[in-house]
Amino acid sequence: MPTVMKIGRFRFHFYSDEGAEPPHIHVRCSDGECKFWLSPVTLARNRGIPPHDLREIERLIFEQRQSFVDQYHEYHQ
Repeated sequence: MPTVMKIGRFRFHFYSDEGAEPPHIHVRCSDGECKFWLSPVTLARNRGIPPHDLREIERLIFEQRQSFVDQYHEYHQ
């Protein structure tokens, strides 16, 4: 599970066995984990992260989206 980026208390990562899925990013923090699709940026799943943190995570993903997409494709080639 390679970590792509850490911003504050959020760790952005991929799972190595998910290359057949469309580009997405997982985010873990002390409250739980969520998954966002990257094209378009949409919440796919949330396990325990409160709504105010989800909004912050979504904003960060919008800012870093192209970097995450590029890294997703590079990792899952």
